[in-house]
Amino acid sequence: MNADSWQTFDLKEIRKTLESGKVSYKEFLKVPSLSCGLYHLPAGSQDMQTPHDEDEVYLVLEGKAMMNTGEGPLEVTAGTVLFVKATETHSFFEIEEDMTLMVFFASHPPE
Repeated sequence: MNADSWQTFDLKEIRKTLESGKVSYKEFLKVPSLSCGLYHLPAGSQDMQTPHDEDEVYLVLEGKAMMNTGEGPLEVTAGTVLFVKATETHSFFEIEEDMTLMVFFASHPPE
């Protein structure tokens, strides 16, 4: 296996690095074309995101909340996959259960 071509990660270990009871984000992969991290939002917390410069995909691993989208509010739960185009306004609200999401950001390789 070529170390530059393959990497493996243990989500249980990454989750341990998230701050308990606080909104936190832990990036665990960053390569020229992609970054990936875990995002944690405790129940009752406030998501303070602003639009990003990259396309983004969320995979909800656990929890329940609403998300503001360009088409109105959307309920999200474990198993929901969301695509957010770069620069689109979005945020989670009414976070009823602690949420953990895997977040993938597409990035543009250097020219």
